[in-house]
Amino acid sequence: MQLNISGHHVELSPALRDYVKTKLQRIQRHFDHVVDAHVVLGAVRQLHKAEATIHVSGNTLHAESEHDDMYAAIDLMLDKLDRQVKKHKEKITDHHAREGSVRGQDGV
Repeated sequence: MQLNISGHHVELSPALRDYVKTKLQRIQRHFDHVVDAHVVLGAVRQLHKAEATIHVSGNTLHAESEHDDMYAAIDLMLDKLDRQVKKHKEKITDHHAREGSVRGQDGV
């Protein structure tokens, strides 16, 4: 997965970069067809904003969140992305019974 992290009015410390990378691994655990991710971290007055766009096979997913704490904003944003990835994975999964199912073997 190609990862791009940028900051808007925020200096990106190595700790902040590592935090985003480790949290994005959770999304890769649920769905391994993530092509690339673009994360933008920003601050406006006392409010911290985190937004991410990820490209998965067949779709582009986007989530953003705002919070007083940057780490909390990242957590909220990744929770939203995780729900979207799970929903996307459910949509592309084939839930139809195959020819070799138990019901098809008995001729019933």
